[in-house]
Amino acid sequence: MNDLLRGIVVLMTVGITSLLMFSLSPGGEARGDDGNDMMPGLTHKAWQEECASCHLAYSPALLPRASWTRLMGDLGHHFGENASIDPATEADIRRFLEANAADSGRSRTGSRVMRRMQPNETPLRITETAWFVRKHDEVSRTIWSRKSVKSAANCAACHRQAEQGVFNERDIRIPN
Repeated sequence: MNDLLRGIVVLMTVGITSLLMFSLSPGGEARGDDGNDMMPGLTHKAWQEECASCHLAYSPALLPRASWTRLMGDLGHHFGENASIDPATEADIRRFLEANAADSGRSRTGSRVMRRMQPNETPLRITETAWFVRKHDEVSRTIWSRKSVKSAANCAACHRQAEQGVFNERDIRIPN
């Protein structure tokens, strides 16, 4: 009986230590010590090379699958720019975005985005999702229009670690 009790204590200690050391949400997203979720730590070579060459490689968890399908389906007219890429690369990036989209069930952030979305809603802009609007409700239009910020889509202007997927509120620095 003594060995059984000792074994239970060891298992509980290992389990608690693991939870504290590797504090991950069910979707595999790291959590900052202030409790704010970080974007899923995803890597995909073509996504990084193609999308991040013009703007932040936005996490697939910020839009549902149908939105990524629409965005990737008209890269020749991507928000006023021709972002066309070769068909094989386009298909590869599309598969990655769709597999990791907000409604894929793979991330806590995606679940939160979807909770605030209407059924069959397919926004093309992350900044127009109810989730984004709620997260930024205290930011005035004058801040978005500053030359140093340019628009709500320029995450890295205020979120200093946006490229690493870190959006903790304590790391925000709103430029003049």
